[in-house]
Amino acid sequence: MRTGLHIGLRAAQLVSAFATLALTAYVADWYNSETLTASPAQINWLLACSVFSVGSIGYLEGAKRFHPRAFHSFAALCLECINALFYLFGFVYLAAFISRLLFCWGSVCGAARGGVAFGALGFLFWVASAALAAREVIRGRTSPSSLHGAPQLAEALKGKEVAREEGS
Repeated sequence: MRTGLHIGLRAAQLVSAFATLALTAYVADWYNSETLTASPAQINWLLACSVFSVGSIGYLEGAKRFHPRAFHSFAALCLECINALFYLFGFVYLAAFISRLLFCWGSVCGAARGGVAFGALGFLFWVASAALAAREVIRGRTSPSSLHGAPQLAEALKGKEVAREEGS
């Protein structure tokens, strides 16, 4: 899956992950330094999602290019679905938390809202990427650099027909 769409999608996922990371880290730092309380779990969850996302992109792109035996299309599909679910839970969890606040103003509140927005974008990007990966898995294609490609159904049936003709 080396198309322009794929590369653009990975770049958008990376930008979204870093934006979410920066915004939620700012909010978490504010909670830890200004309020003398621990940052809420909602902020920490979205922060962890963005770190996990950056690591996932590293595996998905790095393993495919530099160590093809470590790449498996089903594992990649699962990883992309997990990222999509993490972002879904993260941005909904933080949005619900922000909506229940009695007051929300200033740069910290704006950063938290921005984290929700970039979390939602990250969710959409991961869903699109997971859909492309699922299409690839369903069609039986593996990555171009994979050493162990899945046999195509038509080729398997053709081999059986040739074996039957030779046996007759």
